[in-house]
Amino acid sequence: MIELKHISKVFPTGDGELHALEDVNLTINDGDVFGIVGMSGAGKSTLVRCINLLERPTRGEVLIDGEDLMAMSPAQLRQKRRSISMIFQQFNLLMQRTCLKNICFPMEIAGVPKAEAHKRALEYLEIVGLPDKANAYPAQLSGGQKQRVAIARALASDPKVLLCDEATSALDPKTTRDILRLIKDINKRLGITVVVITHEMGVVEEICTHVAVLEHGVLQETGTVEEIFSSPRTEAGRRLVYPDGVVIDQLPAANVIRIAFNGGSSYEPLIASLAIDCGVKANILGADTRNVNGKAFGTMLLGLPNDKAQIDKAMNYIKSQPNVTVEEVRDYHG
Repeated sequence: MIELKHISKVFPTGDGELHALEDVNLTINDGDVFGIVGMSGAGKSTLVRCINLLERPTRGEVLIDGEDLMAMSPAQLRQKRRSISMIFQQFNLLMQRTCLKNICFPMEIAGVPKAEAHKRALEYLEIVGLPDKANAYPAQLSGGQKQRVAIARALASDPKVLLCDEATSALDPKTTRDILRLIKDINKRLGITVVVITHEMGVVEEICTHVAVLEHGVLQETGTVEEIFSSPRTEAGRRLVYPDGVVIDQLPAANVIRIAFNGGSSYEPLIASLAIDCGVKANILGADTRNVNGKAFGTMLLGLPNDKAQIDKAMNYIKSQPNVTVEEVRDYHG
């Protein structure tokens, strides 16, 4: 378990002080894939670097399995860091070393015998899907392949925690999905706790179990991915979940309703059933929906016929459905 207690980080600047983190409290349980999300400048990278003390907090405690890293000697901290691996946006591979020797590097530092390190490095290359790249150099690899080698190198220290600092930001969408699937598979297969730093909610949707929303160094809200996507409690959370700004206060017109999907199987059958079972034909005016772990979350605006009986029939039908809420939207301007 990772526990961050009252973490603050202040950087001195020419103009005074920059408060990068302000009294952040966070608990990450073993086996979680925990997303820390926010816009640029939110303090995400500073926070993740506080977990392994690459950045030492100005105030607060960093506890891993109950041990306070802040109270450790340099030798104790070096030993503890071997259980906390990190992958970066720019891969950070040693260009003069082959893929195999890049993966062997942390084992060399730890004093693992050369033959054993070689054997384990080949196993890690197999895990990340690059068994044929042992003798290739980083310059010969694509971006996605470089990140796979970086992940294999991170696994070489047999970590309990994997920190991913914007690990897919430099990759194209397909490669990003492939790398995220690999990280998710590693989490399930090896039981490694994963902390994902990202500014993209799509990354959170793809692999995370829990998420924390950070803004200007302040923790805004935290919860399961389903909780945050179905009902973000803060303005910062709503901006991330609904970036196109489906804000009811500004939309609230005759015959327009807003449906919120809170974890059902799909929104499509509901719209079809509305026409088939109720005989009510609805126009989709706008939607911001997403699939999270096979469940539908998000909102949709529907335009209904100018007939009170049909409106009432549609409202009652939708209200009877599980994992769905509905409300009228007044003064809608399309």
